[in-house]
Amino acid sequence: MDTAESGKPVVVVTGAGGGLGAATAALYAERGWQVVAVDLRAPAGGAGITGLAADVTDSASLETVADRVRAELGRIDVLITFAGVLGIGPLAESGPEKIQRVLDVNVMGTVSTVHALWELLRESGGRVVLISSETGPQHAMPMNGPYAMSKHAVEAYGDALRRELMFLGMDVVLVQPGPFRTGMTAAILRNFQESTRPGSPFAAMASVMGEMAAGQDGVAGDPSVLAEAVWAAGTASRPRHRYAVKWDLGRRLLDLLPVPVVDKALTLALAGKINARKLELRREAADARRAMSEVAD
Repeated sequence: MDTAESGKPVVVVTGAGGGLGAATAALYAERGWQVVAVDLRAPAGGAGITGLAADVTDSASLETVADRVRAELGRIDVLITFAGVLGIGPLAESGPEKIQRVLDVNVMGTVSTVHALWELLRESGGRVVLISSETGPQHAMPMNGPYAMSKHAVEAYGDALRRELMFLGMDVVLVQPGPFRTGMTAAILRNFQESTRPGSPFAAMASVMGEMAAGQDGVAGDPSVLAEAVWAAGTASRPRHRYAVKWDLGRRLLDLLPVPVVDKALTLALAGKINARKLELRREAADARRAMSEVAD
């Protein structure tokens, strides 16, 4: 870091190695902020950007970030927590270790980051911007359980933290993105396909839900749109408690309906597709067995 730049306001962005976090880090730098971009591998530096490597599940590496920022910049005006992982698949088959990994990164990683940087934030009167998701306040959908669990927890954490820090004159803001183009969304079909065991009763459901999710990538928002929203969340003199950014309209409307109605609608909308996919998978398995038999003969 260049200590000569310390007169600028300072923002720390986790998960800044690519996608939404990188777009946000670049925007803050373009607008005159000193950016500390953090990811598992140190993001590329540049004008106004210093990349640091840290694992949000490792308190020691986060303390190293805090020490560097304190020594070289002396303050944090805004902390933005983009670091996160996708968690999909049938809950009944998902091993506890898989779900724990999602919670460790998305929830405890957020908690650990705020904790490690807390003294710098407090001394500076800084602001915390927590990246949640449209999934956070909505009822969870099939195959999205681990991720939804984590974002529901981030929402609760953000509310409690805001109502504590407001007595210190500090802001906590939640940003709830809808679908945006990232590495996560581009790989989502493969992630769904790999989320079930061989012979799983959920294989057809995962295939159908994966295709539906992948279809959203074509209409997903540009990362620059979310970066602007996070800029507003981090710099507005009187920020909103939450910024909902380009939510999926269908999911938003569904979530306004009574839960039994939504369950019935999901059954009507998905049961036929899932049953049809089951037949396709059975035919594919039978064809594969015949092909193997012919090769053996």
